Amino acid sequence: MSLFKSSNPTLKDSVFEKVRYDVSSEQMTVSGTLNKFGITLLLMVAAAAYTWKGFYEGANIMPYLFGGIIVGLIAALVIIFKPTWSPYLVPVYALAEGLFLGGISAFFNDAFATKAPGIVMQAVGLTFGVVLAMFLLYRSGIIRATESFKKIVFVATAGIAVFYVIAFVLRFFSIQMPLIHDSTPMGIVFSLIVVAIAAMNLILDFDFIERGSEQGAPKYMEWYGAFGLMVTIVWLYLEILRLLAKLADRK
Repeated sequence: MSLFKSSNPTLKDSVFEKVRYDVSSEQMTVSGTLNKFGITLLLMVAAAAYTWKGFYEGANIMPYLFGGIIVGLIAALVIIFKPTWSPYLVPVYALAEGLFLGGISAFFNDAFATKAPGIVMQAVGLTFGVVLAMFLLYRSGIIRATESFKKIVFVATAGIAVFYVIAFVLRFFSIQMPLIHDSTPMGIVFSLIVVAIAAMNLILDFDFIERGSEQGAPKYMEWYGAFGLMVTIVWLYLEILRLLAKLADRK
């Protein structure tokens, strides 16, 4: 039986079946994980700034967007199956995600320049506001990562993932899923639910990092914990950005 449980697909139980514990070597700490997360965040922001700047200078940033998606996906899959490679691949994932996020954010910022000026900065502010709020709720014990809580978040997250996969496949047949893109009341409610579920995943990320530190996980798991936290925050940011876009469309 594994030591940790999480519904975040990057932080699932099977990860720790691959971990080899050695009390004589350096071990995972909360502060070390947060430091690693800070490094990955800086890398992502730097890469995002590059594609953002390129967009407004008239450069063709589509190769960076698609390249970022592909490289990021490959890096994420390798990290999940080979956690020991995290120190080398998490920075690569951060840079790839940054290229994608900078480009997609520039597209949103330009598309909603009239309806919702500063929509990207609003999304960034709300994202980190939610992260801080969830961290405080977790540290205060108001929200606990109980087994029941984990199961609920897991089912909800898996359901959204399946829904998005179905929507992606249907797009090849020119069939759109209105809940994802439409600014109808139901579409907005759907986005609010997804944002809430993404926020709940943060609780599991914090719990994973804390338990990893308490149980003496290997030092490289700091990079893996930072990776899991970044995956959730990127998802949260994109969903908040989508929600703000829907609200702007109703003005």
